[in-house]
Amino acid sequence: MSGIIDNELELEDMLKDRYLTFSIGQEIYGVEVRYVIEIVGIKTIAEITEIPELPEYVKGIINLRGKIIPVLDLRLRFRKEPKDYDDRTCVIVIDIMGKYVGLIVDSVAEVTTIPEEEVDEPPRLSKGFSNKCVKKIGKVGSEVRLLLDCEMLLSEDDIVEIGSF
Repeated sequence: MSGIIDNELELEDMLKDRYLTFSIGQEIYGVEVRYVIEIVGIKTIAEITEIPELPEYVKGIINLRGKIIPVLDLRLRFRKEPKDYDDRTCVIVIDIMGKYVGLIVDSVAEVTTIPEEEVDEPPRLSKGFSNKCVKKIGKVGSEVRLLLDCEMLLSEDDIVEIGSF
């Protein structure tokens, strides 16, 4: 039994401080690698089936090798201008509380290590305002990475709606 625990601890150590980074517009974001299931080019997906009465940023569902996965366009989720999908557009499939969700991003950059001492709390910009999706700010050299809280990308209502898939 301890062999399994050791392997789980080793895996946890390997994933610690590791982030998959991607771009939306000019900003570089990151999600903890432990949430990432796979990355798929948008052009390899046959189609996105729209579901009525969901928020605009929930683009619909895809059938990925027999598994139905809801997909969110992070560009729209973050209230940025819509952009046509191209060869660099990817879907990052993540596991949020046991549910697979696809995140449509402009492009995937790399997996990078951002040590804990290089990660800070996001600044408080104004009273009453908080960006609940940005969990931390990672410093990589002179650049910053906006590290997302995967569990906050969806509202509770979205989770209920998507939970039926």
